[in-house]
Amino acid sequence: MPKVIKIKRGLDIKLKGKAKCEVVSVDNSGLFAIRPIDFPNVIAKLLLKEGDLVKVGSPIFYSKNDEQIKFCSPVSGTIKEIVRGDKRKLLEITIESDNLMEKVAPIDVSNLNADFIQKELMEKGYWPAIRQRPFHIIANPAEKPKAIFISGFDSAPLAPDYEFVFAQRISEIQRGIDIIAKLTEGKVHFSTHQVLNGKDSIFANLKNVEMHTFSGPHPSGNIGTQIHHIDPLNKGEAVWYINLSDVVNIGHFFTTGEVQYEKIIALCGSEVENPKYYKVTSGVSLAKISKPNPEVFTRMISGNVLTGSQISENGFLGFYDSQFTLIPEGNYYEFFGWIMPGFNKFSLSKTFFSWLTPNKEYALDSNYHGELRNFVVTGQYEKVFPWDIMPQQLIKSMIIKDFDQMEKLGILEVAEEDFALCEFICTSKMELQEIVRNSIDDFMKEMI
Repeated sequence: MPKVIKIKRGLDIKLKGKAKCEVVSVDNSGLFAIRPIDFPNVIAKLLLKEGDLVKVGSPIFYSKNDEQIKFCSPVSGTIKEIVRGDKRKLLEITIESDNLMEKVAPIDVSNLNADFIQKELMEKGYWPAIRQRPFHIIANPAEKPKAIFISGFDSAPLAPDYEFVFAQRISEIQRGIDIIAKLTEGKVHFSTHQVLNGKDSIFANLKNVEMHTFSGPHPSGNIGTQIHHIDPLNKGEAVWYINLSDVVNIGHFFTTGEVQYEKIIALCGSEVENPKYYKVTSGVSLAKISKPNPEVFTRMISGNVLTGSQISENGFLGFYDSQFTLIPEGNYYEFFGWIMPGFNKFSLSKTFFSWLTPNKEYALDSNYHGELRNFVVTGQYEKVFPWDIMPQQLIKSMIIKDFDQMEKLGILEVAEEDFALCEFICTSKMELQEIVRNSIDDFMKEMI
């Protein structure tokens, strides 16, 4: 039995609206999208134009940094719209599905080797699912990782229950692991969460992996936390990691030869009338599965409340996201709010009396409850950052763009999602995730 890695520093944010354990299948009619902005460090070059026909698995654009890495259509149909932003930056390509799900021709999977696997993953749009540390970007296929990491649980607020979602997909997960293991000479690390009711995890009998068990609050499910506690990065090294949904799709692809981009996602949050799971195709529109109440101001998020991105009611699921979250919009001012007892307000510092009910679930909104302030040393970040680095000092070095100091303090290990809890509790109301992402991008330009 694997040793339990105990995470003591962190924070579980208990929110209302957890998805019930039932799955509804969604047809593939309507609009779908793939968003180049989901992929840091990728300059997208289009292969198609508006009005072109596509099949499931047809390449739509490629990465200018590496033309072998293709980004493919999740459905068959017609390119509906190409959305651009400032300086003609590609933001989104929408596809109007014909609901036929016509696929590109299957491949022969009888003779697999590492080169063939890597080539097919890049050609069929699966390679972007494999990311790397350092830099939290799509893995460089020209390099070999010292290890590959897969997390068997997600500890973020209202995150899907992997024990339920993947209960019937173990054979495809095993096949996916066997395929992915060929891409490294090192180990494949698989992490599960300690099950408190005494039952074994559904992933306990997976083979060709080194199993690890974590206990404790969020961010125990973050891949960065798991890498840091299992096999930390040294300078000059790289590790790869991949979401479990993508392992399933890769396993299916190398079993049948047919492409699919399926996910089981959670529709959750206090503003969802009936939160549950939905079986969808990647890039699905929120409007396909939910119609927010027009009388209520709602914040719609692709992903979780800590790291997700705000979308409109017709917005689309991000490439790496596994949930839509709907919470109240925080578009109000509160006069002397800090004076009130605050029984329905969450507080880490015990400012409000809500700390007397630790298991209470909250309908939190997006209100900052304060304005941007001076960046001061409070010692708060260390309470929720379970790594052996100094988060406050690292953020300071990022703000002043001291690249040498950034490297000494651990920028090669971290990603923006690792600072999501720090941002949530930050007294100074700093946009820490944006600071981290921009600093990583600047570091790559200046130091690599």
